[in-house]
Amino acid sequence: MNILIVLTSHDRLGDTGKKTGFWLEEFAAPYYVFRDAGAQLTLVSPLGGQPPLDPKSDEPDAQTPATERFRQDAQARHALAHTGKLADVRADDFDAVFYPGGHGPLWDLAEDPASIALIEAFERAGKPLGLVCHAPGALRRVRTSDGLPLVKGRRVTGFSNSEEAAVQLSEVVPFLIEDEFTRLGGQYEKGADWQPHVVVDARLITGQNPASSEAVAKAMLEQLA
Repeated sequence: MNILIVLTSHDRLGDTGKKTGFWLEEFAAPYYVFRDAGAQLTLVSPLGGQPPLDPKSDEPDAQTPATERFRQDAQARHALAHTGKLADVRADDFDAVFYPGGHGPLWDLAEDPASIALIEAFERAGKPLGLVCHAPGALRRVRTSDGLPLVKGRRVTGFSNSEEAAVQLSEVVPFLIEDEFTRLGGQYEKGADWQPHVVVDARLITGQNPASSEAVAKAMLEQLA
């Protein structure tokens, strides 16, 4: 079982002068769900090397058992510091792909031609696609073989408008996932703010927020089984 994990390389939070990147819990929780199930994991990002960590996800109140485990895991930290380049991987070599969130993907992965082509290849091969929190934004420009938006008519979730408002970034992000999915014809669904909420639509598995990360990974494993 080979699973690809695609992380952001984008570290600037719009024009605020603040840093962003990937959200630690959204990487660590699925990483260990997959690894404990015996999966072989490959980590990539657009630029390769160490992906930027959203500093807020490193604060004490954002820690979980998975993030604490990651801090003690030299093997995992080495793998994260040496991600391969996104453009160098092929969907044919993997059984599934997972995208952790953090605000970074809204800027780079949502527009990255290599990411778009990769997701399209996984979708057309009928392989599980898992994306959590802001990472579903990477679906924005993905098309079906008929040229339609991938999310059109599909049940999907992602970071909600109310959650974005709560972190006071509604006017900073390049687009709001809830609004964008609705515009593209997706059937956007949400649960309570900050509570786990996962939507499974065939092989497309999306999670609303950091708390949904582990459940997205488990749903992917169920499909791979």
